[in-house]
Amino acid sequence: MIDIGLTKAILVKKEKQIADLLQSINPDQVLKDISILEEQSTQPGFWNDNKQSQKVLQNIKSMKNLITLLTNLKNLFDDCQLYLEMYQELADIETEKEIKQSQKQLDQAYDELRLMTLLNGIHDKENAIITLHAGAGGTEAQDWVEMLLRMYNRWAERRGLKFVIQDILPGDDAGIKRVTASVSGEYAYGYLQSEIGVHRLVRISPFDSSGRRHTSFASMEVIPEISDDITIDIQSDDLRIDTFRSSGAGGQHVNKTDSAIRITHIPTGIVVACQSERSQHQNKDYAMKLLMSKLMEMKEREQKEKIEDLKGVQKEIAWGSQIRSYVFCPYTMVKDHRTNFEIGDVFKVMDGNLDQLMNAYLLSNK
Repeated sequence: MIDIGLTKAILVKKEKQIADLLQSINPDQVLKDISILEEQSTQPGFWNDNKQSQKVLQNIKSMKNLITLLTNLKNLFDDCQLYLEMYQELADIETEKEIKQSQKQLDQAYDELRLMTLLNGIHDKENAIITLHAGAGGTEAQDWVEMLLRMYNRWAERRGLKFVIQDILPGDDAGIKRVTASVSGEYAYGYLQSEIGVHRLVRISPFDSSGRRHTSFASMEVIPEISDDITIDIQSDDLRIDTFRSSGAGGQHVNKTDSAIRITHIPTGIVVACQSERSQHQNKDYAMKLLMSKLMEMKEREQKEKIEDLKGVQKEIAWGSQIRSYVFCPYTMVKDHRTNFEIGDVFKVMDGNLDQLMNAYLLSNK
């Protein structure tokens, strides 16, 4: 049975929250801004500056998405009120289910829209560069890195983001020791910053013939990708550029030529590499972009001496330092230790369903 009085009170509170959100968004102004930019996109010469035109189109898309989310939120609220009115008349099980489901959807839609209004940091809308490192656990940890790589790839696919592996160091026997990937699309960095830290895995090891339970660790670093319109002065004398053969998949050309690039920034000791592109020139261009992103991040943190300051929360990649645990045995659960948010279906999370975990953390820190 549903407590009608309590449900009404919850909806009244939610209506006030939605009204406050509306006031902060100012949808009328957003619609006016969309109209102005759409008019701008029809003017002669709009495509003369391709980078600028792409920014305008991206802004239009972003604002239209905001309006769509807002409209969906209003519709869900109306549904909740309608189902409650129906329940007052019928008091049947089906309507009770509809109320509970619609309330859950309303809460999720509200949190998503509220988070978008809060992701207003200087880099939140930028593309992201992620790096996963194997920690304590040997082959187990290297396999864990490969599992996490797939998880974030699946998450990016679900959100319509582009995920490209830029550099990879395979494990000795299985898995991956280290991998760097770019994640391109709106709010990529804004969301992925929630993943910075150490991730812990508990499972029955597929590499242990005795079938014992193992604990493995991997770390996640995330930095914003530098925008094309930002330049950082880097002296050529400060760089050491090496070529090497790609260690990952990529076709015959990538595997048979020394097209991969490794750049060392001598003053800071920063090392970046790229092996995802077909040509040495393309790999060098992206490696330079990655280097500039790291230098920019370092400069913003005013810690130019240590590359560790680029990596978010700095902890040993081992027991006691994890931000999140993924348990496959003796039960299944994913728990974020920063928010205490838990999900019982670890397989769903490993398939890229990370939004609830990300949102819980980001909302708690905004």
